[in-house]
Amino acid sequence: MRAVQITSLDGPSAVELVDVPEPVAGPGQYLIDVHVAGVTFPEVLQSRGEYQLKPELPFVPGSEVAGVVRTAPDGGAVQVGQRVAAFPGLGGFAEVAAVMPQGVFPLPDAVSFEGGASLPMNYLTVHFGLVRRGRLQEGETVLVHGAAGGVGTAAVQLASALGARVIAVVSSAEKGEVARRAGAHEVVDASDFRAQVKELTGGRGVDLVVDPVGGDRFTDSLRSLAREGRLLVIGFTGGEIPTVKVNRLLLNNISVVGVGWGAYWMSEVDYLQEQWADLLPLLEAGRLDPVVGSVHPLADAAQALVELDERRAAGKVLLRVR
Repeated sequence: MRAVQITSLDGPSAVELVDVPEPVAGPGQYLIDVHVAGVTFPEVLQSRGEYQLKPELPFVPGSEVAGVVRTAPDGGAVQVGQRVAAFPGLGGFAEVAAVMPQGVFPLPDAVSFEGGASLPMNYLTVHFGLVRRGRLQEGETVLVHGAAGGVGTAAVQLASALGARVIAVVSSAEKGEVARRAGAHEVVDASDFRAQVKELTGGRGVDLVVDPVGGDRFTDSLRSLAREGRLLVIGFTGGEIPTVKVNRLLLNNISVVGVGWGAYWMSEVDYLQEQWADLLPLLEAGRLDPVVGSVHPLADAAQALVELDERRAAGKVLLRVR
C-alpha cells in the first residue's frame, strides 16, 4: 500500500511517499480503508524528533483518519462497511490503518470524510480542555488564540455550540473570516488583542482562554482573564514555551490549566467513546461542522506539513488518500 513515512528527523519537507506492507489487525483491532487523513502539529514535531512520543525510524505518522471499516473484531460495535472517523495515533498517512476499538467512531451520514478526518485529534482535545479541564459554563466568554487553525476552529465551534460567547484571536483578515465561519462572535487582531478584549468585555475580561500557540502573548492572555478565569495550555505552535510568574495568579484568583488529552486518555482509554457520545448529538444537529482548509493528495504530505509549520493554515489541513 502507499504510505507516507518519516525516514529521518530533517523536518516536514523530508517525509517520503513509499510502498509498505498493509498493517495486520492486532487482537480487537479494526482495519480501516482510509479515504482522508487529518494533518496535525504533532506530526510536524515528529518530523524533527521534537514530540514526546518518538517511534523508531522509519514510521508512518498520522493520528486521525476517516474511511470505511474493512475488518472488525468479533462483537465490535462498528461493522464492516460502516463509515467512521478513527484515531490510530500513528499510521494514518496510509491507505489502510489499524485502530484500537476505543478509537473508532461511527460517522453520521451528513458528515463527509473530510469532516470526519478533522474531528478526532482536535475536537476531542478541545472537548477535554473546555469541558473537563476548563469547566466551561453556558454564558461564559472564551478567548481562542490561533483561531483559524485546526485546534482553533474546533475550539471556536465547540465553545459556541456549548453556549459560550467566543472571541477569536487571528493574525490577518483572511484568518478572521475563517474564525467567523467557525462560529466566532467577535474577532480581534493578535497584535493588540488585550486592549480589544478589554473593550469588548467592558473591562471585565474573559472566563476562559484557549491557547494552542504559547509564545509572547501568554502574559497578556493572563491579564485578559476575569476573576477566577482559566487559561488552557494546549500547545506551543508559536515555538516558544512561556513561563508564568505565579504571583500573577493571586491577583484575580486565576488558574493556568494543562490540557494533556493524550496523557489522560492513555490511562482512561474508554474516555474516548464517552467524548464521542457527547459530540455525536452536536454533529447530527449540524452544530459541529469542521472548517476545512487545504486538501492535499497523499503524495504532497510534505507540503501539508510545511503549511502547518509555517502557520499558514486557514482551517483544517487534510490529505486525500482515496
